[in-house]
Amino acid sequence: QVQLVESGGGSVQAGGSLRLSCAASGLVFSSNCMGWFRQAPGKEREAVVRIATDGSTRYADSVEDRFTISKDNAKNTLYLQMNNLEPDDSAMYYCAAKGALSAWLCFSGTPFRYWGQGTQVTVSS
Repeated sequence: QVQLVESGGGSVQAGGSLRLSCAASGLVFSSNCMGWFRQAPGKEREAVVRIATDGSTRYADSVEDRFTISKDNAKNTLYLQMNNLEPDDSAMYYCAAKGALSAWLCFSGTPFRYWGQGTQVTVSS
């Protein structure tokens, strides 16, 4: 059974930083495309960043240069370092995975298969 468990969310002031973690089990972590998504109340879920098995990444324009995704295949853990946070970054953040060995498939519109329960990030001005 695949499980993705996020942690690290919280409340910070604008300009602050948070580091999210996603512990994965039940899947071959290194063979999966991983991603961070977020959803704010009343808004559609959006892709924040995705990382392919070769380490290539695709960031949303709104977070590029502020957020950094990384992963530790040995620990089956995905991270999202978020710096210079803004109130518009407030949302529930979700970790997701899909089996995609190529970067093309990772960044395509094919749906992510596995999802975590989310961790809340709140940024106050």
